[in-house]
Amino acid sequence: MIPEKMRASVLRGVGDVVVQERPVPEPGPHEVLVRVTAVGTCGSDTHYYEHGRIGPFVVREPLVLGHEAAGVVVARGAEVSRHEPGQRVSIEPGVPCFVCAQCRAGRYNLCPDVRFFATPPVDGAFCEYVAVHEEFAYAVPDSMTDEAAALCEPLSVGVWACRKGGVGPGSRVLVTGAGPIGLVATQTARAFGASEVVVTDVNPRRLELASELGATGTVDVRESAIDFEPEVLLECSGAPRAAADAIRRVTRAGRVVLVGMGGDELPLPLSHVQNFEIEVTGTFRYANTWPAAIAIAASGAVDLDRLVTHRFGLAEVEQALTASARDETAVKTVVRPQE
Repeated sequence: MIPEKMRASVLRGVGDVVVQERPVPEPGPHEVLVRVTAVGTCGSDTHYYEHGRIGPFVVREPLVLGHEAAGVVVARGAEVSRHEPGQRVSIEPGVPCFVCAQCRAGRYNLCPDVRFFATPPVDGAFCEYVAVHEEFAYAVPDSMTDEAAALCEPLSVGVWACRKGGVGPGSRVLVTGAGPIGLVATQTARAFGASEVVVTDVNPRRLELASELGATGTVDVRESAIDFEPEVLLECSGAPRAAADAIRRVTRAGRVVLVGMGGDELPLPLSHVQNFEIEVTGTFRYANTWPAAIAIAASGAVDLDRLVTHRFGLAEVEQALTASARDETAVKTVVRPQE
């Protein structure tokens, strides 16, 4: 039986999170109702909690955070054909308009009218049930844990970054930043066939984990300079100085993919970019990545469960959002809404 009410963790203002009772959403004609089993905590969630905004996106009314979600289909709209109740799914949290020029060109991540979980004013998944368009709920195999299914969202960031950078068999890749995104980008690059993946950071524990997850080399940039000439730079630190230094290492005709979110401006080493004909591109979320993300995670080429260091129930969302600030060993924190 599906209840009429559910618990939801609601951000009411900066530093103010409470559990409230809300109606269980009614799925639309093309939507499935998902009982949420696991939600990863992202840096954007923490930023909204601490600052109440990210750039132009401002929390003006109570908001449910959380966009890295997985669960079980429990009901479906009248016109749904993809999923039966009982199907375990990973949720792609951004549903576009389907009809704009960007959507028609296959770049639906750039749709100006996309409704993305936990981006004001759209509620996210720190709750017991969510409704999502059937095309954005993806079946996962029984071998995949709920947490890994949820973390297909950050993995999709890595898949998109590697595609944008043209990572393939034999590629030499530099990943700056060994946070959760840097770690999934590292694994994805290896899964895509990269022969060398060097990871930089200032945290020895994160660098050790990067090595365990497939990095062929690591550099603690507090102690050593980067002595590696990559074909592809996946900049995941969001630190302008780190990005500028790493770009100077990229080889001729190389590619730079800016993934990390840091300052609004980057000091670009323009003469190096021009003289070496380096391609520099940004990334915004992802498009058409979930099938690949599920496949490489299910195959064992990427270990998402290894990233999870902390778990919390729905009443402990505030602890989940602040875990990294309290514990330097934290990598990826997961909320279990049914607990």
